[in-house]
Amino acid sequence: MDERPSWDEYFMNIVREIGKRGTCDRGRTGCVIVKDHRILATGYVGSPPGLKHCDELGHILRKVTYEDDSEHMHCVRTIHAELNAICAAARFGISLEGSTVYMKLEPCEACTRALIAVGIKRVVCEGKYHGAKRTLEMFNETGIKVEYLSDEVIEYKDQKVK
Repeated sequence: MDERPSWDEYFMNIVREIGKRGTCDRGRTGCVIVKDHRILATGYVGSPPGLKHCDELGHILRKVTYEDDSEHMHCVRTIHAELNAICAAARFGISLEGSTVYMKLEPCEACTRALIAVGIKRVVCEGKYHGAKRTLEMFNETGIKVEYLSDEVIEYKDQKVK
């Protein structure tokens, strides 16, 4: 008999599958928001409805400088997976208060603020994000628990400035 996955492993497997729908090849990530072991909302990296995707037109890249003065390129054509999941919940009138969010890596600062605002209480990440210092400070300050399935720092296509 196969070993039954934990709830965290189960939902992370779903995150990986949802991420395959992403339309930006620099980070095809997914997100699942869950409460009481029930999926409330999902999202993946993609442009807002009605707008063209990276896979169709290419990326809109912007340089971002982090606290350690490292510079990385970010695509701004798409909405991040976690924000797409929040938008889906809002569109269908689903409260996310007290829920857990599953994602590939820690969210950016903007998505972190949104997750805090909707009442997320727990964050589970497959791995770590190179620019998550402020994100982790905000989660710590608000008492939101962050857990990892791996300590690996996940990088994506053409992330670093040459």
